[in-house]
Amino acid sequence: MDRIRIVGGNPLHGTIPISGAKNAALPLMIAGLLTPETLILDNVPRLADVAQLQRILGNHGVDIMSVGKRPGDGQYQGQTLQISAADIIDTTAPYELVSRMRASFWVIAPLLARMHEARVSLPGGCAIGTRPVDLLIMALTRLGASIDIDAGYVVAKAPGGLRGGTIDFPKVTVGGTHVAVMAASLAKGTTVITNAACEPEISDLAACLNKMGARIAGAGTPVIEIEGVASLHGARHTVLPDRIEAGTYAIATAMTGGDVQLAGARPELLQSALDVLAEAGAEISSDAEGIRVVRNGHGIRPVQVTTAPFPGFPTDLQAQLMALMVRAQGASAITETIFENRFMHVQELARFGACISLDGETARIEGISTLRGAPVMATDLRASVSLVIAGLAAEGETMINRVYHLDRGFERLEDKLKACGATIERIRE
Repeated sequence: MDRIRIVGGNPLHGTIPISGAKNAALPLMIAGLLTPETLILDNVPRLADVAQLQRILGNHGVDIMSVGKRPGDGQYQGQTLQISAADIIDTTAPYELVSRMRASFWVIAPLLARMHEARVSLPGGCAIGTRPVDLLIMALTRLGASIDIDAGYVVAKAPGGLRGGTIDFPKVTVGGTHVAVMAASLAKGTTVITNAACEPEISDLAACLNKMGARIAGAGTPVIEIEGVASLHGARHTVLPDRIEAGTYAIATAMTGGDVQLAGARPELLQSALDVLAEAGAEISSDAEGIRVVRNGHGIRPVQVTTAPFPGFPTDLQAQLMALMVRAQGASAITETIFENRFMHVQELARFGACISLDGETARIEGISTLRGAPVMATDLRASVSLVIAGLAAEGETMINRVYHLDRGFERLEDKLKACGATIERIRE
């Protein structure tokens, strides 16, 4: 099992190219099931989760080809995938594939919409609370599907096809919104989704589906209206840049007292996180080329933050911000409102010397001046990168175990950090 070794103390200086967003690429790939024609996706990140989803889609008979670089592509340009679901040979998504990644459960929507049936294992993925699929199932039933749970599988049927309907989510759900939008695209009639997630990745999915012939209005707002169509066709779409990756490297820059240009990052996708970083003492500027983050000559200021659905502070940056606040000059507090049990990184940060106490869903952090490198263990995707951030600023050597979590969501992390002056290496075992 691979490990990552870091010798801390080097400020980050340079340029980090931001990859395509994993959280956009996965639903876009799944949307390829909605049409028998070819969907071409540009700027898809090379990640373990993307490779796993390719295997899952292949199980259904989808042909996926990775195309080489095109003229003008940069060094870190993401891959181009050609996705062809001309012949769906199986509507079952088995446990051994779905259990490894929660987003793979979303294949239930296009399979049901196009094939009128699906049998999908209950999902796996990061060990963050329970993340129930109840709201996803509710959305499908509102579109006329019959749902049964049988031996760990969700069995969905709509013999006459899905019908438009009203889906009123009792709480904001990104997965539920993705599922509802995909399913309603091929439903008969009009669907109205209220209390929809407003995340940029929802808007990106809707933009791609509209290129494929869907009729979706309101994506990016709490109310989405979809006029179902009989079929969708092929299209070409570029995955938007990863706001979580951009925020992660912005926090790492602030942590180390560096100066980094985040090439290709779009500030409107993570404005709340940039505002928090500015409050913490970083200097933030942006132009057409990306976002620049600088922290020189002054300490890190403490902040009080509560995670929230977009456009609020993203839960996927909570662990990274906590690592930064460990070195703040004073007391900070971070309240998690999206997922339960998302403080598993606290005990690992404590190994660096961090002073963190938990009070329900709030973590209280007393800043310290110096972190010391330590052997630590990654517990999930975002927690693992918080340990990298701590290691970059710690004195001495840090060894991070179970880094396969990192490979699920960060493309070429060691290369990008090393290019900006970090002493970091992967030890392959």
